[in-house]
Amino acid sequence: MLKALITGISGFVGSYLAEYLLEQPNWQVAGTVFGPYANIADLRGKLELYPAELSRLEVMTFILEQCRPDVIFHLAAQPLVQLSRQDPWGTLETNIRVQLNVLEGVAQVKPDCRVLVVGSAEEYGLVAADELPIDENTPFRPLSPYATSKIVQDLLGLQYYLTHHLHVVRVRPFNHIGPRQRSGFVTPDLAQQIAKAEMGLQPPMVKVGNLTTRRDFSDVRDVIRAYVLAITQGEAGQVYNVGSGRSHSIQEVLDSLLALSQVPIEVRQDPQRMRPSDVPDMVCDASRLRQKTGWQPAIPFEQSLRDVLEYWRAEVRK
Repeated sequence: MLKALITGISGFVGSYLAEYLLEQPNWQVAGTVFGPYANIADLRGKLELYPAELSRLEVMTFILEQCRPDVIFHLAAQPLVQLSRQDPWGTLETNIRVQLNVLEGVAQVKPDCRVLVVGSAEEYGLVAADELPIDENTPFRPLSPYATSKIVQDLLGLQYYLTHHLHVVRVRPFNHIGPRQRSGFVTPDLAQQIAKAEMGLQPPMVKVGNLTTRRDFSDVRDVIRAYVLAITQGEAGQVYNVGSGRSHSIQEVLDSLLALSQVPIEVRQDPQRMRPSDVPDMVCDASRLRQKTGWQPAIPFEQSLRDVLEYWRAEVRK
């Protein structure tokens, strides 16, 4: 029996990871919560929960002493690129400090605990067309404070592996989508607008940013499987990309969602939704993870989009 501690367990990814582990016969699940419980409301009787904000090391060490986890999935973070541009230091302070407290807490309290450090494809940043697909050796050229914060999280994980001999595995997920993803990301933002237009809560119009950029999208339910395989079968000190190996344009995302709409909807470009710098295309090379663990994405892109729209229809009806 393995005991997992999921930081940010009530978030988008954390809630799916908790559900998945609870379905397995050999996992117990604990988690830290800072914010709403809605995503894990149906699981609360099955979880060991710690309401906590992790910016202080003594809080992290207390949780580790009480929980005694075998594995930590560190998901708690400020995840929004746009917010990081509005509040650069807030993002850097939150993401770096909490990552440091997790690693230092493990080093002090339970050094045999495995730690999954979750980075981001945003670390790669300004990638040229001749560098695609992106493997783990692609240079870092960050384009936002969020990306820089994830680089530091990534390198802290490597440092604690090298200096404290902790069993740290790092992952760099590319874009992941699915129900429960909060607004502030392109797919839920589009789906939410369509759902509101269908209900007559806004004019039949969708505001969009740059539709030509292409991103490698995976379903969150595939991504959390990759995380479990990476921490249980991956090599300590190693880093693994997580992605489908195929990119889709934001225009494709929009067209697929509009095709599912129940009302005609106008598309209008909104300058406020344009990023100051945008990489034309990002495609993941996840061959290292695939060769080590056998992981493959299983949920089709089109199904993910249908599920996202159905989720937002339900949310809007509430």
